[in-house]
Amino acid sequence: MRIDIVTLFPELCDSFLSASILGRARAKNLFEAHCHQIRDYTKNKQKQTDDYPYGGGCGMVLYAQPIADCLRAVQTQCAAQGRAKPHVVFLTAAGRPYNEEKARELAGYDAVTLVCGHYEGIDQRVIDAFGDEEISIGDYVLTGGELASLVVADSVLRLQPGVLAEEKGYQDESYWDGLLEYPQFTRPEVWEGRAVPPVLLTGDHKKIDEWRGAQSRERTRERRPDLYDAWCESHPLTELPKWKRGENMRLVKNDEQLALCAALMAEGRRTVCAPVCDEEYLEKMTPDFWLPNLTDEKKNGWAFYLHYTKDAADGMVGVCHKTGEIGHLFVTEAARGRGYGAKMLDFARKKLPEHDHPTMGVINTNTRAIALYKRMGWRLTGTVLHRYDPAEEGTFAAVYCEELEMQYRG
Repeated sequence: MRIDIVTLFPELCDSFLSASILGRARAKNLFEAHCHQIRDYTKNKQKQTDDYPYGGGCGMVLYAQPIADCLRAVQTQCAAQGRAKPHVVFLTAAGRPYNEEKARELAGYDAVTLVCGHYEGIDQRVIDAFGDEEISIGDYVLTGGELASLVVADSVLRLQPGVLAEEKGYQDESYWDGLLEYPQFTRPEVWEGRAVPPVLLTGDHKKIDEWRGAQSRERTRERRPDLYDAWCESHPLTELPKWKRGENMRLVKNDEQLALCAALMAEGRRTVCAPVCDEEYLEKMTPDFWLPNLTDEKKNGWAFYLHYTKDAADGMVGVCHKTGEIGHLFVTEAARGRGYGAKMLDFARKKLPEHDHPTMGVINTNTRAIALYKRMGWRLTGTVLHRYDPAEEGTFAAVYCEELEMQYRG
């Protein structure tokens, strides 16, 4: 691959491309890099590259002519090497956001030319005449496009064969698969009282991979919900946790079982509502508080199921054959993290064969549950079932939240 940078500061860019990992790869001719001085293509004695903007305003604008002539020279050089016409990228604040997907796309070109803006910008006419696209590396302003061009160059060139020791070196990193990378640790095992997670010391690569995957998903969910939302929709669960011996679902038939449901619901509701409800309402969430609700719902067509592990009830779910709704999906705190919730939701959906697209409600703050449901084929419909606003009189909400409708799409 050949990469060219058109800039007012070629020495700055060239020194970066000659250092560290990229520098070693460049010395081995794993890629070709050239940094071009825009001033070398000016036609005035002063080597001036900019002027005041038409229409007035602050700052100076780079001329179209020297940039155009520089790009023509790069095209000629590429043609002489038998390369295709280079893909030209202008680094501008008005460009499309840059990401790993775009880096992989650019890495597929035989030649890429990066043009660095400076001062107030570049005459739009040369961008229109030569540019294939404009790219921005973030929602902030730099004094020039050099740093932006080096960000793009680094992220593209490291993907070239042989630049990194192993392909896995970039495939495990943040953004490659749409997630942030898991946390890393090295010696010593204990530093200032902080220990390395025990699983990383076991040598059990299956468990280590599972831990890293879980950490990566959780880190992305908390820090970049936008990335996690997209990842969940593009990475469906292909296999649910297997049902284990001694684990089963039982239809609630008597008052004793319904009382167990009320206890599970009280614990589950407190957990889900703790971030959004006031303390007074949370204290009301006792089994006795929920039992009448469950009794009424059972009379109105709801069927409830208890999840048992070795004869101990540790989860529940409800279905309504009349409406196709699923609700009251709760797992005890002691049983969480074992995949019971996913299995119960799948069980409940299959109990509604007469409804192709059953629905359920979920609080918008319960992002972990929403993520799981999306991976299981559920999608937000855009319908808000309930709004809870602390500004409204008589509400129990401590913060504004919404109950959103989700529908199974398969």
